[in-house]
Amino acid sequence: MTEQMQPTDTGAAEPQRRIRLDTSQMKSSYCNVCNATSTREEVVLNFGLNQSWDRPEGDLEIEIQHRVIMSPFAAQKLREVLEELLDSYEKRYGPLKD
Repeated sequence: MTEQMQPTDTGAAEPQRRIRLDTSQMKSSYCNVCNATSTREEVVLNFGLNQSWDRPEGDLEIEIQHRVIMSPFAAQKLREVLEELLDSYEKRYGPLKD
């Protein structure tokens, strides 16, 4: 299956290009834990699953399922996309509470 995204307007005089996403190899998984670290050259996001949700005491068991490593520039774009997504979400469903 291939998804198409709308052309992006860069403000330049170049012709707009369509972005085609190849989802044929995509896998989905549920994650309820995320943490992030960074160096000067990269940002690392770890996504995992809290296996100890029903244990009130003791150590938490977090199974890290995915690690995404990106440049700071890609992380900045991700931040912009997430801010836009969450703003839209809160307009539809109300503010998220901590």
